[in-house]
Amino acid sequence: MTASKKSLRGLLWTCACILFGNALLALTVEAFIIPHDVIMGGTTGLAIVLHDMTGADTAVSVLVMNAALLVLGGVVLGRRLLTTTVASSLLYPAFLGLAQRVPGLGTVTDNSLLAALFAGVLMGVSLGMVMRVGSSTGGMDIASLVLHKWTHIPVSVCVYIMDILVIGGQALGAHAAEPVLFGLVVLVLESVMLDKVMVLGQAQIQLFIISQHYDEIRRRILAELQAGATMLRMETGLTQREQQGVLCVIPPRKLYAAKQLIQSVDPLAFITITQIREVRGRGFTLERTAQPLDK
Repeated sequence: MTASKKSLRGLLWTCACILFGNALLALTVEAFIIPHDVIMGGTTGLAIVLHDMTGADTAVSVLVMNAALLVLGGVVLGRRLLTTTVASSLLYPAFLGLAQRVPGLGTVTDNSLLAALFAGVLMGVSLGMVMRVGSSTGGMDIASLVLHKWTHIPVSVCVYIMDILVIGGQALGAHAAEPVLFGLVVLVLESVMLDKVMVLGQAQIQLFIISQHYDEIRRRILAELQAGATMLRMETGLTQREQQGVLCVIPPRKLYAAKQLIQSVDPLAFITITQIREVRGRGFTLERTAQPLDK
């Protein structure tokens, strides 16, 4: 694939994630958050409070607050994020305004707990889609990304911190406990789903094999699993005998085949299996190059 095609595909994917993520977020807020008075974080939560106090339009309030935070993002986070965030900062209020005009959207469910559960999951998915392509839905997400850049705290944790601050402020003025509790449910589910979506499809399995038949295992992994293998020199703890271990990273779908392969060679092989959140490099984020197998 040429560089221009890769660039075009990446641009289309970015646009699709930003569009769908913002649309899903707006629909979720209108269907589950606003009708049930669930306390939530972000500029949307602040806009809902402002609407209850003054009657100000929620979509307009979100747009104004997003514009202010957009300036902060442009200064701290750079031009690329600013460009994609401008799109989200305009799209989300626009989608929210459209969602307010969808008949029956606010009456999807009359169960506040069910609304909170769906809101947390869908908000995490929508935010994860947007942030995964290096963008933001604007508002407090910009503050989360700024905090991430300054402290290197994971993005999901930064979102969690910002939402706690906003929800905590709203809870002080709440007249009932239930909206606060539902808000915490939304916050926890949102953070969990955001973290999952951010690494979705990128997690891999790392195998570390110690066996006297390491060379045969290495050859079969290369030939049959079409996976890379790295040999590590070591010394056994009890006998202090020199030994080699086989280290390889495979997709989760190949785990069963890998275990069967190893145990068919050496039923006594010592195997550790670790899930890795993300792998980058040749064969994963870069195209694999064909190499002759050394016999």
